[in-house]
Amino acid sequence: MFDPKIIKQDFPIFANHGEKPLVYLDNASTTQKPARVLAAINAYYSFFNANTHRGLYQIGEKATEEYELVREKIRKFLNVPDNHSVIFTRSTTESINLVSYAWARQKLKPGDEILITQMEHHSNLVPWQQAAKNTGAVLKFIPITDSGTLDLSNLNELLTRRTKIVAVTHQSNVFGTVNPIDKIITKAHSSGALILIDGAQSTPHFPVDLNFLNPDFFAFSGHKMVGPTGVGVLIGRTEILDSMEPFLSGGEMIETVTMEESTWNKTPWKFEAGTPNIAQVIGLGAALDYLDQIGLNVISAYEQKLNTYALDSLAKLPGMHIFGNPPHRGAVIPFLVGDIHSHDLAKFLDQDGICIRAGQHCTQPIMDFFGVSGLARISLYIYNTEEDIDRLCKSIENITHIFA
Repeated sequence: MFDPKIIKQDFPIFANHGEKPLVYLDNASTTQKPARVLAAINAYYSFFNANTHRGLYQIGEKATEEYELVREKIRKFLNVPDNHSVIFTRSTTESINLVSYAWARQKLKPGDEILITQMEHHSNLVPWQQAAKNTGAVLKFIPITDSGTLDLSNLNELLTRRTKIVAVTHQSNVFGTVNPIDKIITKAHSSGALILIDGAQSTPHFPVDLNFLNPDFFAFSGHKMVGPTGVGVLIGRTEILDSMEPFLSGGEMIETVTMEESTWNKTPWKFEAGTPNIAQVIGLGAALDYLDQIGLNVISAYEQKLNTYALDSLAKLPGMHIFGNPPHRGAVIPFLVGDIHSHDLAKFLDQDGICIRAGQHCTQPIMDFFGVSGLARISLYIYNTEEDIDRLCKSIENITHIFA
């Protein structure tokens, strides 16, 4: 039986806040880390701290074995197709930039088109702006609606024979909207375009089957799924990756080096220059084990139940304005309360030990669409409870009285 109060005991940070127990509601930004993940990182540094793919001594072989084992854990966790490769990066942002630099800048020509959405995090917007600027390609976007969903009514017109790549978020970090990725992938492939999926917000929250979806690229981050910061993953179709030049160059990503020229290692290692984030990757492996033990289906069901409770509770508060109402959503709720600025609300909530996100959420085009300078946002995860929501609502009521 899933019990969030028992789950919360696995996370040391929640035991260290005495009089005002921590209510952490900013999980779309980053998640807290269970003791088992911290222990895995500590074990690496304490018992087999060595570089990977280099040392022939025992601890070096142990470090390499543990590092490469995580690659296989990711394959199983996401059911990665056999014709895809798993590359370690620092973040979702770096993964998308890798494709933007190593694929787009090589392949795109003036007049080619890149299709993204108005819903994207800046990490899946700015790299494509830069790629378009550097190649002469045209950047187009799928618009959003007032409900926080994509307007796909003109998708057939937006996808043309000139569209070379489509980049879209699986789940919105602002509205929690779960986009119909399978349909978008099918449409993109039928038009001859590649597709990149930003899975930063989906991978931690519900089962993702890449063998079924079959995207060309898929990116996510460890720190949003109870893993460490500093580790991201890019999963790409191997034949496409093989055709790309490296994003970074240096040690380990080479096959031969002379004073005049170099040749590259095989995929995925040609994209992992230098000493990798070994401890972080091993910590990500422990995080995958932890989520696997709970079960992504269990996590998704619990989040849906808690999100419904949160939506109902917040809707009862005076002056509450919840933005977006997507039919398929994760546990993410953006809102404003009366005329209270989101930053003021967040600072006052912090006085009660409650952490929420406030501002533009790295999605300024969404703020412009709604004509606001920023939004407050709560995003829920496995250690959140109905009591957390009750404390949030009570604190918001008190803050509203203060501002009144």
